[in-house]
Amino acid sequence: MALNVLSVSSEAVPFIKTGGLADVAGALPAAVAPHGVVMTTLIPGYPSVLSKLMAVRGRAKKPSLPKPIHVWDDILGVRASLIAATIDGTKDGPRLLVLDAPEMFARDGGPYGDPGGQDWGDNWRRFAVLARAAADVAGGAVAALGGFDLLHAHDWQAGLAPAYLKFAPFGDRAIPSVMTIHNMAFQGHFGPEIFPALGLPLRAWSMHGVEYHGGVGMLKAGLEAAHAITTVSPTYALEIREPRFGMGLEGLINARGAHVHGVLNGIDPAEWNPASDPALARPYSIKAMAGRRANKRALEKSFGLTRDDGPLFVVISRLTWQKGMDVLGQCLDHLVGLGGRLALLGSGDAGIVAELTAAAERHPGRVALRIGYDEHLAHRMQAGGDAILVPSRFEPCGLTQLYGLAYGCVPVVARTGGLADTVIDANHAAVAAGVATGVQFSDVDHAGLSGAITRAITLYHNADTWRRIQKNGMGADFTWSQSGAAYASIYANLTAEPA
Repeated sequence: MALNVLSVSSEAVPFIKTGGLADVAGALPAAVAPHGVVMTTLIPGYPSVLSKLMAVRGRAKKPSLPKPIHVWDDILGVRASLIAATIDGTKDGPRLLVLDAPEMFARDGGPYGDPGGQDWGDNWRRFAVLARAAADVAGGAVAALGGFDLLHAHDWQAGLAPAYLKFAPFGDRAIPSVMTIHNMAFQGHFGPEIFPALGLPLRAWSMHGVEYHGGVGMLKAGLEAAHAITTVSPTYALEIREPRFGMGLEGLINARGAHVHGVLNGIDPAEWNPASDPALARPYSIKAMAGRRANKRALEKSFGLTRDDGPLFVVISRLTWQKGMDVLGQCLDHLVGLGGRLALLGSGDAGIVAELTAAAERHPGRVALRIGYDEHLAHRMQAGGDAILVPSRFEPCGLTQLYGLAYGCVPVVARTGGLADTVIDANHAAVAAGVATGVQFSDVDHAGLSGAITRAITLYHNADTWRRIQKNGMGADFTWSQSGAAYASIYANLTAEPA
């Protein structure tokens, strides 16, 4: 018999995306389906979600939202309704639930902040409403759906859902839960004054409940209450046991160590496949690589870079300290001095943007930036770049290096988290054995990154070795097949035991 799993996330492709969380939440239903799991995804009804939901319902002259299948007159002080649909608009597509709570989600700006980039002051309530609704739905509050066998919560925005199941469940049927950490840096910590508004019993206010350093810790609550904890790579599952990566929660992770699993993220080959990608100037494959040259020429033109046959590095990233972008700015003179060029797509910290902009002004035609994000351009950069730089100080999994591998854009990565798990360093032994897929380095500082850039450029100028590294990456399997099986196994083990 199939397992019915409710996955709750603050974002999921193709409806709303700010980062890798959306890619994972959107890919999971198809990943676990071959393993006897029917997954339903619950997301908030942001304006963009509701408009896209209407778009997938067909081409009617006046498209409208489906009628709600459930209404909460008062869920933590607001009115909300639940809309049922499918992700692709087909009758048998992956199941989707949208929580339509206009007071919480019908706002201009992004899913977490206003048009100026400032976090909404009531984010605690917005995502508590999402978590409360998820616990209700999973527990059987919606007659049209019945109950679910398990709840899977993602990141702090859904962190209270396992806590509601534990401390204030709907009905009397206990179900297990899984809490996935996509990035320990974002924990959802708020002041103690919000606790009375959460609708939790007083016993939840404890070190084994939602209390954290005198306030409410939403991620911490989920980590305490969930029956299993997952991270998005095996190495990150080990790293978060240390203070450097655990960010205050390493004690909890170590205490629950037997329940912590590292499951590597995958990528969708239907979306990321250079042989069929409509965004590219010319398709290519591992067996027919000639098309990469046309994509390189197109990328040079798009960014206004000097055309030559030297190495073209790309960066597709948030421009933040975590991503090592401050160190990148310090290394660009070195990169250009060795004959390299850089095309960068991203946005973030103003100081980092200013430093990178200054480097572009010093090196016209050699360094070029595109501030913002453009999904189609990201595809073209993977296809046209020779190497992608990912100098993150910590990286739970990372997806850009996986896209780089699939497209023959050789990853140059810091040795941390999922970067360490997915890239085989081109050291002497790995090159001799013909298994290298990229370049790793340890210290995210000027010496570490500039040394890695030097190694990459040296490898690039050995055409046979470079082509072998590219093909090794393109031939690696980082689809969701193994990861889907791992999640399904965790679900099966939890539902086979008393919750």
